[in-house]
Amino acid sequence: MSSTLTQRPAPAAGGRDTIAPRRRTRVLALAEARWAAAALVLFLIALPLQLTGAPAWAWGPLYAAAYVTGGWEPAWAGLQALREKTLDVDLLMIVAAIGAASIGQVMDGALLIVIFATSGALEALATARTQDAVRGLLDLAPATATRLADDGSEDTVATAELAVGDTILVRPGERVGADGRVLDGASEVDQATVTGEPLPVAKEAGDEVFAGTSNGTGALRIKVERDASDSVIARIVAMVEEASETKAPTQLFIEKVEQRYSLGMVFATLAVFAIPLGFGAGLTGSLLRAMTFMIVASPCAVVLATMPPLLSAIANAGRHGVLVKSAVVMERLGQVDTVALDKTGTLTEGTPRVTDIRPLAGSGLDEDALLALAAAAEHPSEHPLARAVVDAARTRGLAIPDMRDFTSTPGIGVTASVDGRKVAVGAPARLLDGAGDAASARAETVAAGLEDGGRTAVLVQRDGAPVGVLGIADRLRPDAAVTVASLATLTGTTPMLLTGDNPRAAGRLAEEVGITDVRAGLLPQDKVTAVHEQEKAGRKVLVIGDGVNDAPALAAAHTGIAMGRAGSDLALETADAVIVRDELATVPTVIALSRAARRLVVQNLVIAGAFISGLVIWDLAGYLPLPLGVLGHEGSTVIVGLNGLRLLRDAAWNRAGVPAGDAR
Repeated sequence: MSSTLTQRPAPAAGGRDTIAPRRRTRVLALAEARWAAAALVLFLIALPLQLTGAPAWAWGPLYAAAYVTGGWEPAWAGLQALREKTLDVDLLMIVAAIGAASIGQVMDGALLIVIFATSGALEALATARTQDAVRGLLDLAPATATRLADDGSEDTVATAELAVGDTILVRPGERVGADGRVLDGASEVDQATVTGEPLPVAKEAGDEVFAGTSNGTGALRIKVERDASDSVIARIVAMVEEASETKAPTQLFIEKVEQRYSLGMVFATLAVFAIPLGFGAGLTGSLLRAMTFMIVASPCAVVLATMPPLLSAIANAGRHGVLVKSAVVMERLGQVDTVALDKTGTLTEGTPRVTDIRPLAGSGLDEDALLALAAAAEHPSEHPLARAVVDAARTRGLAIPDMRDFTSTPGIGVTASVDGRKVAVGAPARLLDGAGDAASARAETVAAGLEDGGRTAVLVQRDGAPVGVLGIADRLRPDAAVTVASLATLTGTTPMLLTGDNPRAAGRLAEEVGITDVRAGLLPQDKVTAVHEQEKAGRKVLVIGDGVNDAPALAAAHTGIAMGRAGSDLALETADAVIVRDELATVPTVIALSRAARRLVVQNLVIAGAFISGLVIWDLAGYLPLPLGVLGHEGSTVIVGLNGLRLLRDAAWNRAGVPAGDAR
């Protein structure tokens, strides 16, 4: 059944205690539910009047009203589809009901309309659960927040009016009104609604907090870092709603087949009616058998087999911090058999620190001067290594000189004019390519020593001559090794590492997490080449990255996932899915969830096919009463829809988690 969910405005923000009432209001607001209820009431009034021998004028108009209230919406939608040269199976149901009435089976036709309308309402309610599961997150954010002015005065404002840079006060027991960072105070925050963490998390100055989470016993002053429309909760809602408007390849194939099947069903119905009639069968019996055949052979359950499981998986993943951008992506995630991981910001936390400052002899620079020079050139860059250099300079309290003419070349480094001199900061192998002078040789030796120690070496040049080398180290994500093992279990192949970092640093990290296929020193185009090589070998590659230099590979891969916090805007736009909270361990879980959705799609198709085949054979080989045929057809549609919604539950996400070494 192809019912259309009535569009309604999003609920206003409120507290937790408003979630259930708002869901009830949402259910009652469904047009399908109202019309189905009206048709059912009219039928239940007419039926006893007919059975007790009341005159036809008493119950006839009631049945007619039941036909109209329960059937006008699908009939209108079917006629609109017919104008577009599309045969809607809903229209066939209405034709069958009218056909039953035309041969005196008014009660059976009315029963068909009532069950059909009720099934449509149940389907709409089940579909609404997918949206409610995600939209309910919006209700967790408070409607108002306490904003602090520069003079310390307080003002209560709607959370939607908060702007980036505002400071808000969250008192004990209140909900956080916006995504931001703690400026002052200490407390514990229950963020299970957003992160799934079972215990409250200690928060102090510098820690990130999310809208909708519950503050504990302390007061917090928080600087707003995201608009309400860009909060973690709002991004989950927006992306899942956008994803719900897409159709997976399996669904598109089913809909393509549906049109041909529906046309064939019409001709088959005519044959079921005409052939017995030609052999002397009665008109009423032949028409009733044909109408029953039209009902039970309709592919409503088949059409509904695909989207509920995929949309439920998208909603569930969104609640756990993985934003899957479309049903197409959710289906494709389950097909992945090879994974390629970036290093910095993906396997590592993306917050590297400067560990070594090595001015070269003859440069005339000390550590502070070298660091300030590098920070000036790196200041406008988004790259994590650039941020580490700038943060190190600020930590030392250094004055960062002004710069101009900034340029950035992904995979190589940056250049800028600082105090009238050209400064370049980047990968030693790229900047020193072909250089053979003594200063370059010393720089290569220093860089090699740092890289042998597991650090990333960054060369600083001034007017083309090397003046120093910085050593930078990043922290490995706590869940990196477990994630790599889980991905290997799921795909049957150990993930590969694609990085622009030096081979020694990449090799050390790969050894820690259990990766054996390491491709280091890659430019963006080299990463794309590596992806294409795997795809030419028949592999379906998932690329996980975060930076500008990962964007081409994310776009080229079968599926791309970006790390949300550390990811560049380009990577986030290019990727097919985004890990909002940078929890790498969610990747194997969402892949397993996609595969679970695929299994449910297959289950649904089997259920739908079994019901249709059984009912059709019953109708053609024996006598299938029309009410029983309606009940079987509509019942299968509801079963298929509810089966698909099983993936909405948190238990489905927990079951999808793949422990390392679990060979299932």
